[in-house]
Amino acid sequence: MSDSPTDPNASFQSVVVSGIQPSGTLHLGNYFGAIRQHIELHATVESYFFIVNYHALTTLHDAEALKKYSFDVALDYLALGFDPDKSHLFLQSDVPQVNELAWIFYTLTPVSQLEKGVSYKDKVAQGLPANAGLFNYPILQAADILVYGGTRVPVGADQKQNLEICRDLAIRFNDRFGQDAPVLPIPEPYILDEVAVVPGVDGRKMSKSYGNTIGIFDEGKTLKKAVMSIVTDSTPLEEPKDPETCNVFALIKLFADDAKREEVAAAYRAGGYGYGHAKKELLGLINETFAEARDKRRELEANPSYVEDVLREGGRKGREQAETYMERIREAVGLITTY
Repeated sequence: MSDSPTDPNASFQSVVVSGIQPSGTLHLGNYFGAIRQHIELHATVESYFFIVNYHALTTLHDAEALKKYSFDVALDYLALGFDPDKSHLFLQSDVPQVNELAWIFYTLTPVSQLEKGVSYKDKVAQGLPANAGLFNYPILQAADILVYGGTRVPVGADQKQNLEICRDLAIRFNDRFGQDAPVLPIPEPYILDEVAVVPGVDGRKMSKSYGNTIGIFDEGKTLKKAVMSIVTDSTPLEEPKDPETCNVFALIKLFADDAKREEVAAAYRAGGYGYGHAKKELLGLINETFAEARDKRRELEANPSYVEDVLREGGRKGREQAETYMERIREAVGLITTY
């Protein structure tokens, strides 16, 4: 991000924000696509990470499942190394200012802009009901970002359009209500490195909606069954194989260091190395990578009050930050409050 006088965010503190949807068990696609970057980021920059349970309501209408998944996301993040003393982790629903700002943004958003939403069209095409929450998803997401003054947002390819809508809203708001000085920053994508597409067990992108996932904390027979079910071609054991076309090797590459990648790739090309061998290699790498986190998660499960305290304190910090911005926003648009 530029520090030049023409930088539209020069007057704003740098803040990273990102939401995690609790719509099911978190899987390897979530880990390599977002969580790993969040864990790296949270210890070094001012950041707000929130469990977007309002967003989950667009597709999940099971109260007990939503509660469980929301708590499980917190368990997973803490087990994987999120330190609440260095950053903020909380529930979206603990910050009511988010929905207040979303309503203001609704009044500034042309319906035609939302009708062009690629993510909305894709989800409806997958069979999800075309409800108003799903349609208006990008507006609530924009409020999630801007209510904390977010200047940088870790995003994947499927969320880039939503971030553009957020940027448009911030610019539109400042043009209309912040002529003297910008009220809101213009958030930018934060990309640490190229995010790989993580294949599911059927070869498509790993996704809960496809039912092709491997859970981050799967272990034992559950993990073995998932890994052994990864789709491969029918090349015989003794013949050479191309590692770059193999779903198993695509997952191995995510876990292995350079030396291990080269070793396994060479075995593929030499022949005499079957997909069963590769799956056992992958199984070992997954177990090794998450062994410590699994132990930590079991400890946290036995102490749910600690997890609740983390979320409660994170929510308090989130509300404080959100109210700082909402005071400016209410004043800018002319909303009178008497409390």
